[in-house]
Amino acid sequence: MSISLNNIKKPSSQKSRRRIGRGNASGTGTYSGRGQKGQNARAGVSNLKRLGMKARLIQIPKVRGFKSQRPKNQVISVEIINNNFKDNDIINPQILEEKKLIKTAKEPVKILGKESLKLKGLKFEKIKMSATLKEQLEKK
Repeated sequence: MSISLNNIKKPSSQKSRRRIGRGNASGTGTYSGRGQKGQNARAGVSNLKRLGMKARLIQIPKVRGFKSQRPKNQVISVEIINNNFKDNDIINPQILEEKKLIKTAKEPVKILGKESLKLKGLKFEKIKMSATLKEQLEKK
């Protein structure tokens, strides 16, 4: 048998879907595959409930909480600055990264600590600091 346009059949995998609720002659009229009365026969029933998946969804543990997109400050103490710098030095994230005092210069840096700052003339660039450290710098 030769193949010609009149005897080509489309593949069975491309079978057209059933059109439900298009009259009794279609075979899926009247109740449209939903059975008779009841919650599942009415409009607005979630498909998950009809398929019995709602119970499974409830059983699955959910990931709780919230993870902020804002990066957290990299914390350095005043003591570390006293030990690693000299008078009149400039302190910025790049220098702190070179000395391996912080992981990366891309994330914010904050200096904390109640210790006293022993060095004089330090210049801080792009660095946050605690209120106590600000007071010490203003006094000097």
